[in-house]
Amino acid sequence: MSVSRFFPAVLASLLATVAFAQSPAPAPVPAAPAAPAAAPMPSAPVPQGKAWILMDHTSGQVLAGENIDTPLDPASITKVMTSYVVAAEMARGKVKADDRVRISENAWRSGGAGTDGSYSALAVNSEVKLDDILHGLVIQSGNDAAIALAEHVGGSEAAFVDLMNRYAQQLGMTNTNFVNAHGLTAEGHVMTARDIAILSRALITQFPDHYALYKIKEFTYGGIQQWNRNGLLWKDASVDGLKTGHTAAAGYCLAASAKRGDQRLISVVLGIDTTNRTEGFRAREEGNLALLNWGFRFFETHSVYAAGAKVADQALWRGAAETVALGVAEPLLVTLPRGRYGELQPSMDVPKQLLAPITKGQAIGTLKLSLDGKVVAERPLVALEDVAEGGFFKRMSDDFWLWWESE
Repeated sequence: MSVSRFFPAVLASLLATVAFAQSPAPAPVPAAPAAPAAAPMPSAPVPQGKAWILMDHTSGQVLAGENIDTPLDPASITKVMTSYVVAAEMARGKVKADDRVRISENAWRSGGAGTDGSYSALAVNSEVKLDDILHGLVIQSGNDAAIALAEHVGGSEAAFVDLMNRYAQQLGMTNTNFVNAHGLTAEGHVMTARDIAILSRALITQFPDHYALYKIKEFTYGGIQQWNRNGLLWKDASVDGLKTGHTAAAGYCLAASAKRGDQRLISVVLGIDTTNRTEGFRAREEGNLALLNWGFRFFETHSVYAAGAKVADQALWRGAAETVALGVAEPLLVTLPRGRYGELQPSMDVPKQLLAPITKGQAIGTLKLSLDGKVVAERPLVALEDVAEGGFFKRMSDDFWLWWESE
């Protein structure tokens, strides 16, 4: 480099150094505080009782529970099935809300004031509108109302009980057996916490107008004011059902449901053993409410796939198309701990070699959603379209490659 060119370069370098030295240093940017690690989700509160469950209504997932499949005496929670059968038979046009129901001597004697259970004060041999008796069943938990409805809908209580068991089988209540329509203790009359939650979910989903009866706090019939026995209706505005139960054999029981925002939960507590009536009421209400509060605080439900939405395109051999679209026939919803939806891991179990023809709706494989290595939802994958066989040359070509891959 020449001297004439060297000095300007050196000068420029020096000026730059001086300018840099005289410039104020930029203020240091404080580091962002590290986000606190997510605290582990606390365990579910454990209520008193022999069995309990918490279920998300939308997804049907069990969020927590103990002894959920143990058959137990359900006491008057039985009447949820009694009212479900009446609602179902009304929907089928078999009976109507304005039917006149005769109060038989059996209903009056077996379920009326002469017994130690709850009753609706229905006069023997009177005729009462079905809708009024239904209110007495749901709100007052009348045993006489249960028998009267059973005799009217089924022709006899025995025939109605057969209907109860048939509907229970349809709903998948696999560990339930009914002997009567009211829930007074009888040998072989049992339900489980899971089955009660399944029944409650079905009632709420299928017959919302009928379910609306369960949130009514009082009903007056024959000049007698009858109060709903579910004390949670007064303690929490989000609670809108369901049913209490108590006998000496069953203990204190309660099935409850609450809706907050778009989320609905169902809780069941069975078999609280206490001789103190006040303590029994308090324990079943506080136990259910603690479960509901815990569920709403720590869980959320997401719609992952809509019915008929495409999940994947699967390679297809011997077909008029190279692939077939797969999806789920029913909406796939999943309930997860809050904030963990992004960690959900999907996987598919499909045949290695799928051959045409394919019929729309045909079961192809299984879709699984997992969290922390545990499957939280599993649904059949079905074809979303028909795919016919390809032409002769397409089938011949694919047959060759299928043979080649099998070698």
